[in-house]
Amino acid sequence: MTLNVFLELVEIKAKIASVWPFLLGLLFVAHNFQHLNWGVDGLFFIAMLLFNMAVDINDNYQDYTRADDTQAAEWKRHTNVIGVHHLSVRGIFALMASFAGVAGVIGLYLVWLTGWPLLVMGIFCFLVGYLYAGGPQPLSGTPTGEFFAGFTMGFMIMAITVYLNLYQTSALTLTLWLRVLLASGIAMAAIAALLLANNICDAQEDLNLNRKTIVYYLGVQRALWLFAGFYVLGYLALIASVVLGDLPVWTLLALVSVFPVVRNVRGLFRVQVKKETFILAVRNLGILALTTTLAEALGMLLA
Repeated sequence: MTLNVFLELVEIKAKIASVWPFLLGLLFVAHNFQHLNWGVDGLFFIAMLLFNMAVDINDNYQDYTRADDTQAAEWKRHTNVIGVHHLSVRGIFALMASFAGVAGVIGLYLVWLTGWPLLVMGIFCFLVGYLYAGGPQPLSGTPTGEFFAGFTMGFMIMAITVYLNLYQTSALTLTLWLRVLLASGIAMAAIAALLLANNICDAQEDLNLNRKTIVYYLGVQRALWLFAGFYVLGYLALIASVVLGDLPVWTLLALVSVFPVVRNVRGLFRVQVKKETFILAVRNLGILALTTTLAEALGMLLA
């Protein structure tokens, strides 16, 4: 397996969806509590990245092994990365298991170090990570896929990051978790929008593979409006967090991203073709990650 094929298998371009909430968690703690546990944060980052890669490998593995009828067989030969590059199915499974195993070992060490709440959050993330493409009814083929992806990656990664930096303090209250939920709103919305854009572009393909995503129930047009609505909710959450004082005022500089984001949303409204316009949702994720992270970091420096 070449490096380029490996990066395609683990969907390296999508890793921003997990790194971004991690950075938001660090910035949230630094702004509100001026305290970071760098060693613990570093271990969690490694575990998170390995597990995220394992999840994406599992997505490709499950899609490939489940494709058994004529139409699906054509799809896995010409579209799925395993079939296109003639990769060993056993080798792919071993790689996925090793990544997940190492992430699990690091996670258990962090649980031993920081306490049982991390175990609960970790089990939830592991379950969603597997069930998203595995199990009798994968979440990716149901109307709940966007919710679970947005919540788990957008909120849970940020929440775990906050926990790891504050587990030794008395700051971990219900009010704090609600504040973190609001501050993670922009990430949850952008990640959910990314998955929805993928499902909109794959509407016919999903039907051929017997997947009934939210697009199946809403129809393409209503799904497009939901896609746009996710960004509106994300921006409102960002503004609310600034108003509450949980994010620096300078975070509002990230609102300049509205212009390219709206342009990209309009592009998907015009054309819903995977190879042409799905990239617009990926760009929106990158734009929002870059602008919010830089704006929050700038706000802290100026403060």
